[in-house]
Amino acid sequence: MTKDAEGVWVVGYGSLIYKPPPCWKYMVNGILHGFLRRFWQSSIDHRGTPNSPGRVATLIPYSEIIQNEAFKKDLDERKTRDVSTGHDLQLLARAYYIPPEHVQSVTEYLDVREQNGYTAHKIHIHLEPPRNEPKELQELLNKLPVDEVTGKHILVSMVYIGTSDNEAFIGPENIQDTASVIAFNEGPSGPNYEYLKLLHDSLIQMANQIGKPLEEIEDSYLDSLVECTESIRSNKNMKPHSDSKSTSVT
Repeated sequence: MTKDAEGVWVVGYGSLIYKPPPCWKYMVNGILHGFLRRFWQSSIDHRGTPNSPGRVATLIPYSEIIQNEAFKKDLDERKTRDVSTGHDLQLLARAYYIPPEHVQSVTEYLDVREQNGYTAHKIHIHLEPPRNEPKELQELLNKLPVDEVTGKHILVSMVYIGTSDNEAFIGPENIQDTASVIAFNEGPSGPNYEYLKLLHDSLIQMANQIGKPLEEIEDSYLDSLVECTESIRSNKNMKPHSDSKSTSVT
């Protein structure tokens, strides 16, 4: 979350993409550099239960990937483009502008929604504004710096990340194991598969709005996870998977 004289910007990469924070006025797609999105975070109060935790998204920074052989192996198996620096890693995210009169209520809402394993971190998002954006939005964006490489306005904001040292962190996990959890788990916020499907569908739509196929922006992890999960769900004899790892996320 980033404050200015008029309001705040909130950036999301998981459920905030398809289930935005309340009271937002403007929504702008963007690209994060230097991170992987992985379903390596456990969920017991949104998409799973303490007895059968679900899986939800978190971000893995490039600085950890190059120091962790398991993380690096996962990237090597899923990358769709050359990755020689952190800037080469890309994933889609979404920024929401919250007017000043709603800042306090939205902050309180997010503090409750993003808890138990998630902590706040600063992140840069390179914005991809819609064509013919409203004049007020254009004025807000023009206050932001422009990246010399991408030519895009950069927003520095706070996001919630389940870091690799939090108690709910699962990964790196075999994608088949992750899919078997997601396929049948449910929590107070609904089926785990719904979370995955809504996020994936939203990212495809966002990529189309930017004018690139999703596979040209991100690695193949999410596509493979959806394919694997749907294959498991199609098997009527498959039993729900459970594990004992527990914590809470969105």
